[in-house]
Amino acid sequence: MITFILPGYSPRNKDWADEVAKNLKLEGQIRPTYWDHWEDDTQSFKPKEKKDLIVRHSKGDSINIVAKSVGTLVAALIVKEVPDQVKKVILCGIPTVSAERLKIFQEAFANFPSQEVVVFQNQKDPFATDAEVKFFMKKVNPKIKVVSKERSDHHYPYFSDFNSFID
Repeated sequence: MITFILPGYSPRNKDWADEVAKNLKLEGQIRPTYWDHWEDDTQSFKPKEKKDLIVRHSKGDSINIVAKSVGTLVAALIVKEVPDQVKKVILCGIPTVSAERLKIFQEAFANFPSQEVVVFQNQKDPFATDAEVKFFMKKVNPKIKVVSKERSDHHYPYFSDFNSFID
């Protein structure tokens, strides 16, 4: 089992990925992902390339995903590509509820077992509120649970919740 941690776009998210990796109490490998553009600003962030890289690194193994912000898009692309490999998915801070994002999420999660996915969204996340994300996820798959958290930022330090869900 490999647990991939897919952080947000900003280099500040490296700390979040490291914190999640340190606090997960799971069997198997835990792999925080560091985006190339954090170290080299000539690199551009291409979600499909990131998905391809992670699918190649999983080599057919069972995987869990903990994703935040733009990492949730990469997670959806992975689920869409290799749904049979994916066991549990935690999505934190979905940053946009656009029509384009909706289509990708529907393709990934409409038929994925809803009990294997959870969304954590801060009530007043500056990118998308919990109400916006609940409405969005109802269109994706109304059975997927969206957990509202009482914060007004884009930080998701819910490690005990992560462990409880994946365990």
